[in-house]
Amino acid sequence: MAIIAVKTGKRPSLSAKRASNADDAALAKSKVSLFFGRLALVIVILITLFPIYWMFRTAFSNNRAMFSEPLSLLPVDFTFGPLQRVLGLATTEEALAEGGSGASINFGQYMLNSVLACTLITVLQVTFSSMAAYAFALLNWKGRDKVFAIFLIALMVPGIFTLLPNFILVKDLGLLNTVLGIALPAMFMTPFAIFFLRQFFLGVNRSIIEAAVIDGANHWRIFSRIVVPLAWPQIITLGILQFIQYWNDYLWPFLVGQSETSKLLTVGLGIFKSQTPQGNPDWAGLMAGALVAAVPIFILMLVFGRKIVGSIQSSGVK
Repeated sequence: MAIIAVKTGKRPSLSAKRASNADDAALAKSKVSLFFGRLALVIVILITLFPIYWMFRTAFSNNRAMFSEPLSLLPVDFTFGPLQRVLGLATTEEALAEGGSGASINFGQYMLNSVLACTLITVLQVTFSSMAAYAFALLNWKGRDKVFAIFLIALMVPGIFTLLPNFILVKDLGLLNTVLGIALPAMFMTPFAIFFLRQFFLGVNRSIIEAAVIDGANHWRIFSRIVVPLAWPQIITLGILQFIQYWNDYLWPFLVGQSETSKLLTVGLGIFKSQTPQGNPDWAGLMAGALVAAVPIFILMLVFGRKIVGSIQSSGVK
């Protein structure tokens, strides 16, 4: 007697097919969303970087020939003349031949003044602001919250309101036309710096501080050996933010530093722009000056940028 085995397979149910189709549709939709998301990101990056590229393009163009091809994406009549004019390496005849001004600025002195002023402000401001933030966050003293509220109110006061009192103070101290006079109003603290660091200090694990107190550590030792190392990434970040802010400042250095020995780079570039031969500014030279002026900021970000990101990711007390 022969036995015939018949294999029967189950067909997938209707609900399983629908689920599979739904998964395929969701996957396709996610791929489309990812594509357009990346496309939007690329567009935003290009829009952000284009002004920097245009600065490079203009800085290496001939100022006289540049207006003949205003839409060219490449430098027009490529030349190092604008950089030479800004750095004072070009003669008057060479500058005029390329459409630049016959005058020049003391670029090296202005750069040195900017580095000195911004470094002085950044180092002292971050130091004193971190001490104040420690007092507001981790010390208990009468009226602490009220004083901090006053600092928060100071954040809402426009800086233009303090120009005249600061100018009179610097004048009475005999510090007009000095780098110290330019740096003085911002050297000791700003409400933003104290607020920025206080917010992080509030998250420091109190048990570590209590253990240090039990071991006999005083406030200075706790601040310098425990709190500052924990907050080092935030301190570096604040320092970079403040350095960039004061590096780009124009109005206050213009009011206080009028002598050649005290002018900052932003003021010098403003003067360079005002030297307008034949009614046209030396745009190529101005962009070359802005390019060289941005070099310290680029170096700062290259040196500390990755370190800041890595330190913030690995920092914190649980």
